[in-house]
Order: sequence, then C-alpha cells, then structure tokens
Amino acid sequence: MKPVKVGLLGLGTVGTGVVRIVEGNQEDLSSQVGSPILIERIAVKNTEKPRDIEVDAAVITDDPWDVIRDPEIDVIVEVMGGIAGTKEYILEALERGKHIVTANKDLMALHGSEILAKAQEKQCDVFYEASVAGGIPIIRTLIEGFSSDKIVKIMGIVNGTTNYILSKMSQEGASYHDVLKEAQELGYAESDPTSDVEGLDAARKMAILGTLGFRTNVELSDVSVSGISGVSKEDIAFAKRLGYEMKLLGIAESHEDEFSISVQPTMIRTGHPIASVNGVYNAVYVYGQAVGETMFYGAGAGAMPTATSIVADLVAVIKNLKLGVNGLKQIVPYKQKKLKRDEDIFYKNFLLLHVDDKAGVLAKITQVFAEYDVSLDSVVQQANPNNPDAEIIIVTHNASKASMNKVMRHLEQLKVIHRIKSHYRVEG
Repeated sequence: MKPVKVGLLGLGTVGTGVVRIVEGNQEDLSSQVGSPILIERIAVKNTEKPRDIEVDAAVITDDPWDVIRDPEIDVIVEVMGGIAGTKEYILEALERGKHIVTANKDLMALHGSEILAKAQEKQCDVFYEASVAGGIPIIRTLIEGFSSDKIVKIMGIVNGTTNYILSKMSQEGASYHDVLKEAQELGYAESDPTSDVEGLDAARKMAILGTLGFRTNVELSDVSVSGISGVSKEDIAFAKRLGYEMKLLGIAESHEDEFSISVQPTMIRTGHPIASVNGVYNAVYVYGQAVGETMFYGAGAGAMPTATSIVADLVAVIKNLKLGVNGLKQIVPYKQKKLKRDEDIFYKNFLLLHVDDKAGVLAKITQVFAEYDVSLDSVVQQANPNNPDAEIIIVTHNASKASMNKVMRHLEQLKVIHRIKSHYRVEG
C-alpha cells in the first residue's frame, strides 16, 4: 500500500503530539484509511533545538517552503501559528493541490473565507477542528451533525485560561490578580495574557463557530467583545448570592437569518450545565430548531487533546482522498450577512450601583428604567460596612441592548449615583 505523505509545519507542543499519535497509532490509523501515514518533512524554526521526541534529522528543515514545494507531500498539517507568513504557505500549498489541516484559529477567523474559497477552487480539503475547543469535535458536529437542522444559538466557554481564573475566584474567593498570577505560574496563562483575559481569543473562536453555525461570513469585527479583567471577587460573590456563576461566554444568536455574536463576562444560572464547567475545560451549548439543546464538553487545549483533533482531521482528509471527494465537504458561507440591530438584541442585565444613602434615591433610579421601558426583575438596596455609599443591586427582565444603552447613559448623569460598579449580561 502506497503511504500517504504528510508535511508538518511546526514541531512544538502540539506538533510533537501529532507525531506521537501518528507513529504510536500507525496500525489503527492505517486500518482506517487503507494505507500507512508517513510524516515526510517537518519545518521548524531551529533545527538544533533539543526536542522531547526523536525525529530523523533528514526529515527536519528550517524552511517551510521545502515542505510546501515537495511534490511527494499530499497533506500539510500546520501547527506553527502566526498569520501573515502562514497564510501565504497555506494558499501556496492549496495552489499546488495539497490538502490542509490546521489548528490556527487566528488565521481561520481573519482569513478563513479566502482560504476556503481557494480550497473550493482547487478541490482541496481544509479542515480546522483543532482551532476551536481543542479536543471537542464541535466543528465537525456543526458541519455534519447539524446539517439537517437550523442552529439558532451557540453559547460556550471556549477559553480555558479565563475559565480557570473565574472558577478559582468563585471557589476560593480570591482576587482576579492573584489567580491570574497563579495561572501564569502554572502555564495556563501567557506572560502577556491580553488575548485571553480581554476576550480576543474567544472572539476569534466564536467568529469561526458563527460562520459554520449560521452559514454566513462572520468577521472578527462583527463580534462584540468584553474581557474579565474588570471582574472582581465582589461581583462573583453577588452573582453566587443571586444563584448565578460568572463565566466568560461566547454567545451567538440568530433569528430570521439576522445574527449577533458577543463575548462577555456573563452571570449564568447555577442550574445550567455550563455553570458547572470549571477549570481549564471548555463547553459549547448548541440550540437547534429540531434537536433542541445539546452540550459538548471536554479539554479545550493541551498537546494531546489538540493533536487528537488534528489527526482526526488528517484521517478525514485521507479518506476523502481515497474516495476522490476532496473539497466537497467545505462549508463556504452562502447566506448574506445580516447583523442584528441593538434594538433587536435582548437579554437580562445585572447592575451594581454605589449611590447616596438617603431617601428617594431608589425611586429616581427606577424611574430611569421605566422611562426607557426596561422592566425590573429584582431590586435590592443594602448598606456595606466597608463602603459609605449604599449599594443597589438590579436585575432586569429581558431588555433590548439599545434600551439598556440609553439607561446606562442616563444613570451616568444622575448625581445620586456615585459609581456604576458593575454591569453584566444574565443568562439562564
């Protein structure tokens, strides 16, 4: 049986995991695809760097073009990361008729439509399961498992770093900065954690999921993003008192082919399955018109979970190659993009206000909500021994984002309000 030859771009943590799985599971993989799988060339930045895995030196190169231009290679597996140069490698590989497996969420979120269009033109596969939620097969599920259904909502924890931080804050009453420092020491957070904690990583993943779920071209700029750096342990304590957990949630909703996508700290009812997802784990909740509610849970990162998704994509590419059907399973967006207006985006809101501790203040504040037709689910006013101001906690019923924007602007002008301490979306 002639082997299928694979070129690997990158031999870091995930690339090493790919090599381990391909070499360690060769018998099982070969039986699935009908031929051996051979990693023919591997591009690395530094050929002299010590590695955790033994690889034949003749296979290693420091020039990715050696891999891209090798006529013997059938499939390129890209795990090197980056955007600009990596995009050129992938487009050139497609031009040469090579199939692509990638874990690069940044590239697919920003340039996925161009890459998929080139793949369709050249009748090549581009699979990117590992770009979202690590070992959870959510992309394949959206493409194949929900092919007969219409997805109306995708809600998920798609960043393990922020989920670890919020989980520890909730379980131990620790501060954001203390837990972030711990996460960095454990390797769960980068030395510069901005992409994770400010929601940018999650936003890229939600753009990918929204594109697949709603069959329209969702760009990163279409995602409303807010991170967790402003979440305090007091916010989480208030959430728990009201029966909620705080999670950084990506939420994509569609109605009559108009959609909205956001990433933001969200208070979710403790009885909801996502509320119990803690640590570095990910979970994606999908609502289909026919199937109803489904949830997918598992490791969102790590060498072996991510490599498992990559090799599963590799197997899918090779099966298509054997059947002669490469390029036929791509989801190229075909629906016109229609973003919801703020007037059409509805959700509950939590507000914590620091106000004058005197009579009549609550009436002035509730009057603002009434003025913009925002009804209130609960209002609690209390003294805080550590704060000379009174604290007012408000939870609204579903209100439009447009109405809440007007409420917030008005509240900021009220002299009796010293500070709008917190404002979060509420789910469940």
